[in-house]
Order: sequence, then C-alpha cells, then structure tokens
Amino acid sequence: MDADKRRQLRDAFGAFMTGVTVVTSRDPQGQPIGFTANSFSSVSLDPPLLLVSIDKRSANLSNFTGCSHFAINILSEQQQETSNIFAQKIEDRFSLIGWRPALSGAPLIDHSSAWFDCALHQVVDAGDHAILIGRVEQFDSCGTAGLGYYRGAYFTPARSAESLLAGPEVVVSALIECQGHTVMVDQATGGPALPSRRVGQHSVSDTLKALLADLDICANPGVVYSVYDDRQQNRQHIVFLCAMPTEAADPLPTPRGGEWFDLSRAAALPLSDSALKSLLNRFVREHAVGNYGIYYGDEQSGSIRQFAS
Repeated sequence: MDADKRRQLRDAFGAFMTGVTVVTSRDPQGQPIGFTANSFSSVSLDPPLLLVSIDKRSANLSNFTGCSHFAINILSEQQQETSNIFAQKIEDRFSLIGWRPALSGAPLIDHSSAWFDCALHQVVDAGDHAILIGRVEQFDSCGTAGLGYYRGAYFTPARSAESLLAGPEVVVSALIECQGHTVMVDQATGGPALPSRRVGQHSVSDTLKALLADLDICANPGVVYSVYDDRQQNRQHIVFLCAMPTEAADPLPTPRGGEWFDLSRAAALPLSDSALKSLLNRFVREHAVGNYGIYYGDEQSGSIRQFAS
C-alpha cells in the first residue's frame, strides 16, 4: 500500500471514536514503562480478557511482549496532558504524574477513570503491530467520564455539556445505573422521576455535581445521554448517564430522597412524562447490549447518535 493509501486508511480508522488509555508495565530492571494507546478493547468476561496493540517500532516492544503483567489505565477527561506525556519520547515520564504500583507491580495512574491489572495471556502477531491479550486479575472504576479520541483529536463528552445551554430554562437530570438498577425520586407534583435540578445561575457541570451531592451516594458525573426540548414547558432537558465507583456499589447505598429501582421495573412504572418513559425504555434496550447513544430532539421526536461500542 502506497503512502497516500496508508494515510487515507488511517483517516478512515480515525472515524471510529475511542477512549484513551496508557498501558504500563516494568522493564527487566524493574523500571516503570508505558505508552499511550486507543487500540483497546474488552475481549471476554469469562475468562476476563482484554486486548491492546503496540507498534512494532516501539522501543519497549520486547519489554511488553515479554512481561509477566501489564496494566491498562483508562484516562479521564482531565488527563489530556498525561496522554500527551506517554505519546511522546519524554525522559522519566513517571516523574511527571502521580502513580502507584498494582499488586503485580505494574504502575497504576492516579485519577484514571478505570484500571485493569493483567497477566499477559497471549501475544498475537498482527502486521506492523503486536496484540497483547491480558487476563484481568484486579480492576477498579471510579465512574468518572473518560477522555475521548476522534479523528486525531481529543474530545470531552461531559465537559461539552457546557455548550448546550439554550433557552430560558435548563433542567439537568441524572440517570444513575448500577448493578442493573437506577435511582428514581418522587416529584413534588407526584409520581417518580429521575433526580433533576434547574441550572439557574450556575453552570451545567456545577448543577450536576450539586445534584449528585444531594443524593449522597458517591455517583460521578458522566456523559450526556439525552438532550431534548420540552416545548410545552419551554425547557431544555440535559440527561447525564452517571456511574458509581466499584467500591461504593456493594451493597447499593441508599440515595437521599430516592430509591433504587430494577431497570425493568423502572421502565414499567406509571410515568406521566412520556419523554421520560421513552428515555427509560431506550436505556433498558441499550443497557442489555452495552451500546449506548445520545438523543437529540424534543419531547416527541428526535434522532439518536450512537457512541462507540
């Protein structure tokens, strides 16, 4: 394939939105090593396997293909600089970030959205890359929104909500999912609803943080899941898909002023708000397959743009 075709193929691959990870391990001398990668994917739940690829031109190729363990650190929206550090040839990268060793010794980067400590399960030769398949031995997730990558540039789904303010009144809602359950609260007007708050004079992100703090369940701000206009009420609704940290979800904490509903039960509730009922039904379907989209429209009709699966 000539240079022009390779560039076109690279651009076509870039149309697929991904997250950003830093892959870490130790060299034979015990020194921490790492590189930035967006070619990451889950492989299997039983056994728990994942994969990431490494360029054969990497100076650390033999260290990663010959290691006993490595870690995957999924970067949060605030970690663009960390991604840049590990994407460049910088001396002593680990002195520029906060990190700690996993049980295996592989470096875990502080404030990552999630991490996986893996035993090297298999190395697969794949053209100009090698695929590292890891067996997950330990993992954790703090539920914060992950850093995105699309066509050669970073994007921050949660932060982008700041640009969505439009109209005289904006209402922020939290769709919090954990272990197949979601939080619902009783409205002042009667009937169940998602936890919600008017934005008022505050920013969207500050309003969402205050809303989650009121629930007192350690839920973290996530990505925008639905944006729709209620023309009858002259409001714009922004619904965030939020997550719980792994360690805070067993058992499920009791939300202040609300309760957890099994997702199938939540979708079957007698909801007076048809837009909310439609949203919950969509979420139940998407949750079953693990592939989500973002809805844009009004309370009656709109379009769904799929996230990367």
